[in-house]
Amino acid sequence: MLVGGALLLARGLVACGSRTGLLVEELADGAPDVASEPDGPFIDSTIPDAAPDILVEADALPPIDVRVRPDVIVQGCSDAGATQIYVISEQNELFAFYPPTLTFTKVGTISCPSASMPFSMAVDRKGTAFVVFYDGTLYRVSTATAACVATPFAAGQAGFSTFGMGYSTNAADGGDTLYVASDSTGELGTIDTTSFVLRAVAPFQPALMTAELTGTGDGRLFAFSTVGNGSAVSQVDKSNANVIASTPLPNVPQGAGWAFAYWGGDFYLFTTPSTMDPTSHVTRFRPSDGSVTVVAELPPGTTIVGAGVSTCAPQ
Repeated sequence: MLVGGALLLARGLVACGSRTGLLVEELADGAPDVASEPDGPFIDSTIPDAAPDILVEADALPPIDVRVRPDVIVQGCSDAGATQIYVISEQNELFAFYPPTLTFTKVGTISCPSASMPFSMAVDRKGTAFVVFYDGTLYRVSTATAACVATPFAAGQAGFSTFGMGYSTNAADGGDTLYVASDSTGELGTIDTTSFVLRAVAPFQPALMTAELTGTGDGRLFAFSTVGNGSAVSQVDKSNANVIASTPLPNVPQGAGWAFAYWGGDFYLFTTPSTMDPTSHVTRFRPSDGSVTVVAELPPGTTIVGAGVSTCAPQ
């Protein structure tokens, strides 16, 4: 996500990829080659009387819990430890980030025919990325080559102009669904990447500001959003957009550009402190012990605006 001029905007992503053996879906022939300790309150918000089944106040939410669900089997995945987190920059650069070594590898520079900049990204289990731009257009991008292909997605559907993005596994069939968080309406939605129809689910309750999304192989969905001068990672009920758990991160502001992803029980938060300090930092938030640690950074001038990992990643 990125702040430009007087605008405060949000983005998100989920990605899938390969270090040693995961399948990466190639784009259709004719695609262009590429050159190249938490404390403090959550949001002080009261849920309307019309929603009696929702927690009444946001500061009453329990902390998030990412312990593995033993009764959930992730299907269609192999070599989970080889998955990488993919990140897209405002400068159109696509990188792979491998959490065990905390290293970045540049995949390439995307060349999508958009007059605007990348806003957010998500990646499915086959290694296909979907990148939304500031003008609302949506493109398919290969995480193997960074090649870009247009999609028939119509910008502005259901009032969603720009949005954070993330995949989460379906309980019913073991596949995954692309979830989106609207900046303009404050709603959760889904995009069918076959028909490219966007369907609104519901407004987030309590409200989430500048939300980015990431999901897990056991079917959970999480949001990274602004809270006061800091941020929070929250779990969202995919069926109704209710926020059911949240952990504030008062010392991790989203800054001038932000994204996040889940890998191996930890969240990796990609943030840029300000437009005056355009260096994207990688902060690891470990829910199991509450630790928040800066573990890596990219060179100045690289502003990450989308990041995430396949739902095949280690849980």
